[in-house]
Amino acid sequence: MKIVGCDLHTRYQQVAMLDQETGELMERRLEHESGEARAFYVALSSPVRVGIEATGHTRWFERMLAELGHELWIGDAAEIRASMVRKQKTDARDAAHLLDLLLTERFPRIWRPTLEERDLRQLVWHRQKLVWMRNAVGNQLHALAMGEGVCRKKKLFTKKGRAELESLALGPWASHRRQELLKMLDQLDQSLHQLDQAVEQQAEQNAEAARLMTHPGVGPVTSLAFVLSIGPVARFERSKQVVSYLGLNPREHSSGGRQRLGAISKQGNPMMRSLLVEAGHTAARLDAELRQDYQRLKQRRGSGVAKVAMARKLAVRMYWMLRSQAGYAQLVRMQGSPWATLVKK
Repeated sequence: MKIVGCDLHTRYQQVAMLDQETGELMERRLEHESGEARAFYVALSSPVRVGIEATGHTRWFERMLAELGHELWIGDAAEIRASMVRKQKTDARDAAHLLDLLLTERFPRIWRPTLEERDLRQLVWHRQKLVWMRNAVGNQLHALAMGEGVCRKKKLFTKKGRAELESLALGPWASHRRQELLKMLDQLDQSLHQLDQAVEQQAEQNAEAARLMTHPGVGPVTSLAFVLSIGPVARFERSKQVVSYLGLNPREHSSGGRQRLGAISKQGNPMMRSLLVEAGHTAARLDAELRQDYQRLKQRRGSGVAKVAMARKLAVRMYWMLRSQAGYAQLVRMQGSPWATLVKK
């Protein structure tokens, strides 16, 4: 087998390859646009194993290696960097380090969703990006209205509120800005309506997402995004691992027998955290247990901490619903343990 450690960049890659049959070691820089990289891998006879550090813009590389019948391993970037002893960093050293990890069976391989699942992620991500853009446009319109003494909050975007906004006497350029923002808002609303329909259709076709939607407050967007973000639920033995994976676990700096916990780590998917906070806030109004916990935490720590706590509790519930293949109607009690009890009502 030929083992290749590949330090992948957008325009080129540095490779270190060992032929285990002949013992030959080769180091080389390959350009992408000239076709040099593709020609290199085409010339290699199978079996070939290529190891790269997890990074973006790899879809074309994964597809090319799959077409050629080569095996691709993707490693955890943080663990790869942590295992480097020397402080000198060059492309050649990085490629050689990846090769060494592959040869010594220390390569921190990570799970990767399929190309189809990653394409479906683009649907959810695109919708969420447009939601954030719409919020930004709405905030600018609110600012224009409040500058004229009009504060309507959500009512500004009702039929009556919009008519009032359009009737405000503004300067020439402020009026131009208002019209441009309203036009953008209409376009975003139209696009989001189409994307919401597509997400709902995909969620209904996915059995796991459909099961999660039985929980109050969990809609098609949150359920589908959770399934796509988590992947196979068997990857996580405990709910704490899911919480950590999503970045909802507290930061910790404990020493000398004293435990110090801080805010959440935010090391996971920011879109998924945002969706869980929104869904958790809604679920706290609809689920009696969550509502009680939310009110208690709100009085003690404030609404911000309470909302994040509800997001964490909801993530744990959704994990166990997938793990136990149980709907919300079957859920009575849930503990953060693989031996949690699910009792039918």
